[in-house]
Amino acid sequence: TVIGAVGLSLMTGFALAVYGFRANILVFFMFVAGNFVPFQILMVPVRDMTLQLGMYDTWYGLALFHIAFQTGFCTLFMRNFIKALPFELIEAARVEGVKEWRIFWFIVLPLMRPAIAALSVLVFTFIWNDFFWATVLTQGVDSQPITAGLSSLNGQWIAQWHLVSAGSIVAALPPVAMFFLMQKHFIAGLTLGAVK
Repeated sequence: TVIGAVGLSLMTGFALAVYGFRANILVFFMFVAGNFVPFQILMVPVRDMTLQLGMYDTWYGLALFHIAFQTGFCTLFMRNFIKALPFELIEAARVEGVKEWRIFWFIVLPLMRPAIAALSVLVFTFIWNDFFWATVLTQGVDSQPITAGLSSLNGQWIAQWHLVSAGSIVAALPPVAMFFLMQKHFIAGLTLGAVK
């Protein structure tokens, strides 16, 4: 899910930052506007759509939803990061006759490593900690992520708080581990545009 959201936003952010076309701002607004719609308004239409597509109560339905929903925030992040890069590098490559996909792959992408790391940590944490959409789009224990699965340890007449506490500690380990593994890149990615 993280790879899908970050990979898609890399391409959309590059297109919106580098190419000047007539509907550039409108397309960018459409990506970002989805983040301003409250979850409660989207709950019924998204659930109905996953039912109609046969993706309700599946792990891939939840993953595709998160990819689609996180792409707006990721595109905002990537577009602003690419706009801060020196445009002369792209122009120099174009003058040399380098194709656009090679400019993206060999020039822009290596410069974006701190942003990719920071965004990957943020998106992973957002998705990993999601409880709302996991309970709306899944029912069975086979398709639920760990956050929603922890709630199934408590019933109407019984509460197993010792299991919930132990499960919560185990569930908190992957985001913490990812942050510590990518801490250097995460801090560099978030503070890159702070000081000129």
